[in-house]
Amino acid sequence: MTESSAKFLSVAVRAARAAGSILMRRYGKLTKADLAEKGDSDWVTTIDHASERTIIQILMKAFPDHTVKAEESAPTAAAGSYQWLIDPLDGTINYIHQFPAFCVSIALAQYGQLEVGVVFDPLRKELFTARRGHGARLNGRRIHVSRQTSIRETLLATGFPLRAKERLNAYLESFRRIFMETGSIRRAGSAALDLAYTACGRFDGFWEMSLSSWDMAAGALLVKEAGGEVTDFFDKEGYLVNGHIAAGNPAIRGRLVEILTPIFYGRL
Repeated sequence: MTESSAKFLSVAVRAARAAGSILMRRYGKLTKADLAEKGDSDWVTTIDHASERTIIQILMKAFPDHTVKAEESAPTAAAGSYQWLIDPLDGTINYIHQFPAFCVSIALAQYGQLEVGVVFDPLRKELFTARRGHGARLNGRRIHVSRQTSIRETLLATGFPLRAKERLNAYLESFRRIFMETGSIRRAGSAALDLAYTACGRFDGFWEMSLSSWDMAAGALLVKEAGGEVTDFFDKEGYLVNGHIAAGNPAIRGRLVEILTPIFYGRL
């Protein structure tokens, strides 16, 4: 599907850039009328909706037989083998507070297998792209996961389980164990960017729990195509379904899973 995947990627990039333009036009200009709370610590803005509408319009015009699973919209009816996984603004709270860590994330899966991924940071104008079997790129340049093999010398990324606070104790146990072994940990608030940064070696590894598929689909493909590995906490492929993800180069992801498995076994 080389020719098709090239077209899929081209359209996804166009959609991500269009959505990024919407985000930047309103960056720093939101009012209270633009904000709504979906749930505890879970906010949405009028810009999330505008970005998502634009992405879906572009994708559906090009591929009307595809389906969509997006953060702010009901899933479209399952009519074909291709499904787009869309986060129109990953890092909404950051965006609201003008904390510079947010992005657009778009991925395409065929029968559950990730084929195309795009993560676009419009603030830094960084475009991360991947096609299955064709590697990962940042603004057109090939990228690769870090080659660090000692977890004691790593810079890792994580995210807090804000949508699953009932699991906080287990998460804090994992944080403590990993913190005691690693060099340093960052929590920036955008899983898609964390995975993109893992793909290009800025982070050596990443773990987070209770994510949605659109939070991590594009970033997961980036890591894989950059030579890394992505699994759930139990060394399985179910992260897009169960929402628990560990990523990095083989050595670091492996060590993360060694720590995470006994902590979460029987608790997830």
